[in-house]
Amino acid sequence: MTTRWVRLSGLVLALFAAACFVGTGEDQGAPPEVPPASPGQQEDGTMTVEEFEQDTEGAVEVAEAYWAQRVRDFEPVRRIVPYRQEGEVACGGQPLTRNNAAYCSAGDFIAYDVEWAVGAFRQIGDAFIFYLLGHEYAHAVQVRLGIQYRYTIQQELQADCMAGAYIGDSVKAGGLTLARGDLDEFRRGLLAVGDDPGQPWFAPNAHGTAQQRTNAFFEGYEGSLEPCDL
Repeated sequence: MTTRWVRLSGLVLALFAAACFVGTGEDQGAPPEVPPASPGQQEDGTMTVEEFEQDTEGAVEVAEAYWAQRVRDFEPVRRIVPYRQEGEVACGGQPLTRNNAAYCSAGDFIAYDVEWAVGAFRQIGDAFIFYLLGHEYAHAVQVRLGIQYRYTIQQELQADCMAGAYIGDSVKAGGLTLARGDLDEFRRGLLAVGDDPGQPWFAPNAHGTAQQRTNAFFEGYEGSLEPCDL
């Protein structure tokens, strides 16, 4: 994925439940469990840390430009914070876990485990980073708009839809250009972040099944913000 953009002059909302990609919490150092590529699918060549840093910066700038056009008096997230160890970064006194990404409203920042994110970037592709940061930026927008739901799953699926809208609308406007295989990368990444089978939808950390998360993302990708119930 490539970017084409104009540069503009106490709550934790995470991408996953505590176990993140692996889903069990038993092997927090493991790489994400990603469905195999489709037959004949080609790798997009995203392998270096430099590429990861460029895509991370691009994803944030595109998100800022997108929401600045849609939220009155929009203020960008204060900081994007990479971390490497559990407890290295805390939100409202709560340490952030390994293998995760989260938005912290207490400090107005997005934090992510950089080693885990680079591993996912290499295994899934650069499109995953745009989704990951887009999802967390969506949580920041929810807080700015005062959106609150009774159940975690409602907050998370709306953020997936908003992430899809920011990517889809940016592609349509020419701010992002999809490379071959990027849509498949989104699907593979979303399959990897779904809740474990049997997770109750009303559980405090429920984020949605792989199918629910995929559906929410692509509803936003195809239909913009209208299906996201903002």
